[in-house]
Amino acid sequence: MSERNGLRYGLLGLALLILLALLALVINRPDSSTTPAPAAESTSIESLAALGDQPPSRRDLNIQTWQTAEGAKVLFVEARELPMFDLQLTFAAGSSHDDGIAGLAMLTNAMLNEGVPGKDVGAIAAGFENLGANFGNGAYRDMAITSLRSLSAADKREPAMQLFNQVLGQPTFPEDALARIKNQLLAGFEYQKQNPGKLASLALFEQLYGTHPYAHPSDGNAESIPAISREQLQAFHAKAYTASNAIIALVGDLSRSDAEALASQVSAALPKGPALPRIAQPQEPKPGLQHIEFPSNQTHLMIAQLGIDRRDPDYAALYLGNQVFGGGGFGTRLMTEVREKRGLTYGVYSGFSAMQARGPFMINLQTRAELSDGTLQLVKSMLADFIKDGPTADELNNAKRELAGSFPLSTASNAAIVGQLGSMGFYDLPLSYLEDFMRDVQALDVAQVKAAMAKHLNPDALVIVTAGPTVAQKELPPPTDNPVEQPSAIPEH
Repeated sequence: MSERNGLRYGLLGLALLILLALLALVINRPDSSTTPAPAAESTSIESLAALGDQPPSRRDLNIQTWQTAEGAKVLFVEARELPMFDLQLTFAAGSSHDDGIAGLAMLTNAMLNEGVPGKDVGAIAAGFENLGANFGNGAYRDMAITSLRSLSAADKREPAMQLFNQVLGQPTFPEDALARIKNQLLAGFEYQKQNPGKLASLALFEQLYGTHPYAHPSDGNAESIPAISREQLQAFHAKAYTASNAIIALVGDLSRSDAEALASQVSAALPKGPALPRIAQPQEPKPGLQHIEFPSNQTHLMIAQLGIDRRDPDYAALYLGNQVFGGGGFGTRLMTEVREKRGLTYGVYSGFSAMQARGPFMINLQTRAELSDGTLQLVKSMLADFIKDGPTADELNNAKRELAGSFPLSTASNAAIVGQLGSMGFYDLPLSYLEDFMRDVQALDVAQVKAAMAKHLNPDALVIVTAGPTVAQKELPPPTDNPVEQPSAIPEH
């Protein structure tokens, strides 16, 4: 018998055995009319099916708070699930405190881990890595942040904290590292010249804030960075990185006594001095349009006005209203009309950036250059209509459901929780803020959201910056369920 015939007969035999087994199963099957059938194993996700309109559960945080002897506010959540902890220090040391030296706050923060007595940047990085720890830092308009993630076992935790405290309290700001980082920043400024979205953003903040500290970029500029000296970094560190100017957030596998000890250590390692004063509120800008000529196929549109600060009582109503208008991705009014029905853009978004002082409300998108004028007018008219009429009841209910479903992610990890604690401490929000926010959102009705949007937004007070080529304009295509022309590119920012 050949190999082919052997394989054929083998397969026939296997098929016969399977047929006999199925026949036996049918013969011996209980009569469903007299014997209850066993419950079938469900292949659906029963937890979601049973959820209905109820929001997913969120971690119940027991937030403890106290103040260190040096004046730092501490917020702590004990979380024993993982043998590690997250520590974040938030300082009122962002670029709004540059005091006329643009980039000073950012450069000070970036240089913290470049050197301490007896260790250069390589030794510091190796020290954290060998302990399984991770150091992080960053500077923004309002704040500067440093963070540590480490294993909680004492033999790892204690040396990691010792190195972290050195980095925060004893940075040496070495000249060679300063020169290297300056060169990196200067190279970045050259790259920005080729990015119309970045150019539009820089011009928008200048127009919106004028002489206010929020007007200049956190990274500084090509004129300010080269002149910053090591002595200026040392002075800014001594002034802005004090314990009184810090919020300490701790989450993880720590007891209250462990957390108190860590907070005391890091607080004592910081310079001594008072907290910096709060940033003053900006003046209302003059509305108008500025165009930046740039050779490209698309035009960037940035539309803004002053919004609110982080403690404004209308924060929840404005957040919810913006989710309907342009802040929730697909399904928002802007995305539906501008992208889905007309194919004018890859994406269009709006949002309130609530900060220590009034942050911007901003709409940004990019579209084909020959349709930029019509697109701008369309977006402006949509904003005016939304301010006038507010959201519909269905839009508001859908936004509430989406927020209820996504909000648990804000406390889904220790890193997420420590970020929430840092923000709550920095903006002086109540410990019950997370619960308060969701309660307030779910209680809002159409009239309240409409009133809040009309109170804080004015379609006649818009600051607009466009960046792109000057070309002959075309009429916008009419709205349709199947737009013929699709976006030509993914946005550059």
